Amino acid sequence: MVNNWLKIIQRNLIPPRCVLCGDTGFADLDLCAGCLGDLPRNLCCCYRCGEPFASELALPSLCGRCLKRSPQFDETYAPYLYRYQMPYLIGQLKFGRDYKNARLLAMLLGEHIAAGAELPELLLPMPLHPKRYRERGFNQSIEIARHLARRFDIPLDLYSAVRSRDTLHQAGLPAKQRLKNMRGAFRLQKTLQADHVAIVDDVMTTGATVSALAGVLKQAGVGRVDVWVCARA
Repeated sequence: MVNNWLKIIQRNLIPPRCVLCGDTGFADLDLCAGCLGDLPRNLCCCYRCGEPFASELALPSLCGRCLKRSPQFDETYAPYLYRYQMPYLIGQLKFGRDYKNARLLAMLLGEHIAAGAELPELLLPMPLHPKRYRERGFNQSIEIARHLARRFDIPLDLYSAVRSRDTLHQAGLPAKQRLKNMRGAFRLQKTLQADHVAIVDDVMTTGATVSALAGVLKQAGVGRVDVWVCARA
């Protein structure tokens, strides 16, 4: 109750401002109604990997890639496309340490989750290799996941999964090379006490990274692995 009152007072004294244009925020978001409406929605996509379809199909549907070779995860929730202003919002958090964008991105993703996703028993942010963590100073996926864990009252596990190998940057690699690059990249330090887990990340490109982590979880006995990601490239 105290926290709710503090939020109400803060909203009245310091109303949210749009991080894109500076206008008054909409619905407690740091985005105005116009900029929110301009964000590219991922409305018609493969339910398993979130890849957008070129034309509208009857949903739920699978893309050709998932029909040919299914990833290790079961379902992806990716409300936006990684286009227009989404790279800026994610980049400002990831490389500019603009932490308020973690709250904004989590609120946008959370609205999509609340619209109909089956909630998992555990949230698992995509882990960074210790070397990458030292270079960056924080993990943007953890910052987003903290807000989601509070919103949905789901336990957040920051320690069980580790990135044991410092892989090459995935950007620019072809799909097959991305899969090869991620082999043996993750391990579990302890058994997860959950049958349904959601991996939280900022953006998904081919899904090779999250599929590698999901495979480790499945091998450890997790029955279902979903992916919660802010945007799909």
